[in-house]
Amino acid sequence: MTDSVKQLEWRYAVKKFDEHRELPNEKLLRLKKAFNLTATSYGLQPITLLVITNKKLQRLLVQHSYGQEQVAQASHLLVICTQNRIDKEYIQKYFENVRTVRGTSDEILNPFREALVKDFSSKEVEEIRQWSKNQAYLALGNLLAVCAMEEVDSCPMEGFVPEAYTNHLKLAEKGLEPVLVLPVGYRAEDDMFSEFKKVRKKLEDSIIDIN
Repeated sequence: MTDSVKQLEWRYAVKKFDEHRELPNEKLLRLKKAFNLTATSYGLQPITLLVITNKKLQRLLVQHSYGQEQVAQASHLLVICTQNRIDKEYIQKYFENVRTVRGTSDEILNPFREALVKDFSSKEVEEIRQWSKNQAYLALGNLLAVCAMEEVDSCPMEGFVPEAYTNHLKLAEKGLEPVLVLPVGYRAEDDMFSEFKKVRKKLEDSIIDIN
């Protein structure tokens, strides 16, 4: 059995990827499935994952990522996006999927569906955007953990220009907003950061046990 803590100690934010190594399809598929299995509030999944392998596009996006070369070097560039709108139609579609997958009757689903529609219709646009962003961070954490288990290297990034990504990836027409960037692949042998000791608080300074 994989020692999950040891794998988390193995991972670090890669500063230089090996441009000549690509993720095998089976590992990429596991990352896609892990993203899709991420826990989200109400199960609504207001997030979408872009998987970019176009090297010309990756190179272009470096200038919109504050010069972070990992964006171009990585085997795959993952971009976590949120849905622009969580409205009645979106919520109804979710419940249709619940009914199809679980066979749950409308009699049981309707009260919850109506409550969610009412709740989201009363929220401000910015409140929904922030809620959706929170779900994106849940997905990032899940991906980072699964990457570590699969010994896939990664580098989570908040540092990029969302407007430029939106433009080059044509996200507005897809109803998406980019929130986080995650280059994945394999660390370069000469990335000296791979040998650095991980700096964290002592466990007793990070954890409070309440008995």
